[in-house]
Amino acid sequence: MHKKEVMLLTGAGQIGMAIARRVGYGKKILVGDKNLKNAEGTAEIMKNAGFDAEPVGMDLSSRTSIDSMIKKGQEYGEIKYLINAAGMSPSQASIEAILKVDLYGSAVLMEEVGKVIAEGGAGIQISSQSGFRMPALTPEQDRALAMTPTEELLFLDFLRPENVKDTLHAYQLSKRANEKRVMYEAVRWGERGARINDIAPGIIVTPLAMDEFNGIRGDFYKNMFAKCPAGRPGTADEMANIAELLMSDKGAFISGSTFLADGGATASYYYGPLQPGKN
Repeated sequence: MHKKEVMLLTGAGQIGMAIARRVGYGKKILVGDKNLKNAEGTAEIMKNAGFDAEPVGMDLSSRTSIDSMIKKGQEYGEIKYLINAAGMSPSQASIEAILKVDLYGSAVLMEEVGKVIAEGGAGIQISSQSGFRMPALTPEQDRALAMTPTEELLFLDFLRPENVKDTLHAYQLSKRANEKRVMYEAVRWGERGARINDIAPGIIVTPLAMDEFNGIRGDFYKNMFAKCPAGRPGTADEMANIAELLMSDKGAFISGSTFLADGGATASYYYGPLQPGKN
């Protein structure tokens, strides 16, 4: 069998697919999702557009499941690219589930792929503007999110469910952890001649986001668009623009970084009309 460069895509949503379509031509792409039907749907769209995509069931909260996806990828060649776009939103899940998937699972995935990533390889973690909406943690807490052995992460005192206010707080903590973990893993990936970076999107138009726009938080989102500098939500393809830079040779000097891409919403949240308490 002809060996190909292998790309792992976890999370079969719009952002992950947009990135994989931008940078995945000529590569073997494994599309992993906990919901196999979602993975099959994304792989089908990509195959019909000329990509070599194969769906696999993959549960980000399980190290065993992550390892089996990596092994499957290695059947086709060296793993050279990772796009982790899997995660749960605050309105979808419990505090425990969000921490197990978004925080712990993402850390395990970066760690395990980092053990086998090919020289010249690149990874993208998708976090969220939400990580920027939370008050600063202590340097000790940031360091703990970055460096605590993965199997001990969920036992950190400030991540215990009784110390997490609600699902939004769990999500914010998880996304902050993604950013810190990317910095830590960038050092380890660098020892293998590979790079990893993080993209923190704002509100991106996806089927899930459309549900939110039309749901109980719809007015909150519409207010965010109106009062952020861009005046609109973003698109998955705009996230792919950033990923294309980060995963190509043009991004060869960039590793361990987080790129906030939210139309200026975070800037407005701190220093503009989106400040809490402003009408």
